[in-house]
Amino acid sequence: MLKKLVETNAPAQQSSTTRRKFLTGAAAAAGGAALGFPAIVKAQGPTTFRWQSTWPAKDIFHEYALDFAKKVNDMTGGDLRIEVLPAGAVVPAFGLLDAVSKGTLDGGHGVLVYSYGKQNALALWGSSPAFGMDANMLLSWHKYGGGKQLLEKVYKSIGANVVSFPYGPMPTQPLGWFKKPITKVEDFKGLKFRTVGISIDLFQGLGAAVNALPGGEIVPAMDRGLLDAAEFNNASSDRILGFPDVAKVYMLQSFHQNAEQFEIMFNKTKFDALPAKIRAIIENAVEAASTDMSWKAIDRYSKDYIELQVKDKVRVYKTPASVLQRQLQIFDQVLAKRKDNALFVEVAASQRQYAERAVKWDLDTNVRREMAYNYYFGKKPAAPKKKA
Repeated sequence: MLKKLVETNAPAQQSSTTRRKFLTGAAAAAGGAALGFPAIVKAQGPTTFRWQSTWPAKDIFHEYALDFAKKVNDMTGGDLRIEVLPAGAVVPAFGLLDAVSKGTLDGGHGVLVYSYGKQNALALWGSSPAFGMDANMLLSWHKYGGGKQLLEKVYKSIGANVVSFPYGPMPTQPLGWFKKPITKVEDFKGLKFRTVGISIDLFQGLGAAVNALPGGEIVPAMDRGLLDAAEFNNASSDRILGFPDVAKVYMLQSFHQNAEQFEIMFNKTKFDALPAKIRAIIENAVEAASTDMSWKAIDRYSKDYIELQVKDKVRVYKTPASVLQRQLQIFDQVLAKRKDNALFVEVAASQRQYAERAVKWDLDTNVRREMAYNYYFGKKPAAPKKKA
């Protein structure tokens, strides 16, 4: 009978043992999960990207870089934080592309033309007459006319591990700062002049001896007599950087950079590793920052344009038509000179095709503003005298 009782209770004992093993295992698993929980939270914490701009901290261009970073930081709720350093903090201004491509920096803010030496085709994003397009039209070509795909192709050709977002349409850039007014093409002969990109070819064609320098080095070079004249970008940047201290003649309007824009750049490996949601926020933040930058530029540049003349006693002149016409003729020579660069030819042809219809539409559609401005703000003609 005892034997029978033992046999009868055996399944119950086995069941109890099984339950104890299950509970013990569950407790161990729960304990492991609890111990692992902080590590999971840490892995999902904020990501910080270290950036550098190609601009001095005091320049409005560096402010544009900070504006973009703030938009991303705010829109991601802090999940991605972009910290922006000024030019030279990690690498020189012209070293940004290499630093981002190698991962020394996670990203940066600059202009495509600064990488002109690596592939001439990059300068076509702004450093040329752009076949009559302005900067906003060129950005339209980039997004809707095949420019984005061509830029990816250009960067791939030089092994650049980057994701690039051209943005921020710049107004037509001045011909530059001079000691005396430019009245004819011959005035450029032998002039020691600063510019970058395809503009080097344009000003060399005008007769200048060209030196390419980053923004923060231009005024010191003019002050030491290493340059006779120079161009940079706009009334606000030029004023902040000190151009009125070394020259008093400001020549406005030029074709050398009438369609330039900025570039937001990320290391491709790090960008691709971001969650899809964060990448989408970045892409939309680029377009939001592009619009905001153009609005801010109108406000700030117009104020500083007045300050240059009133406070800094700068004399403003318009570039003679003969110089503008010569710039276009020289650009034809540049196109012929670069015909052995297949990518340069392909990008230029794509831009030209887009410009032919876009610029025609613009000229036919948008009213010229001179008449309205002169009507409201111009000097009114004297009223005819009444006859006695």
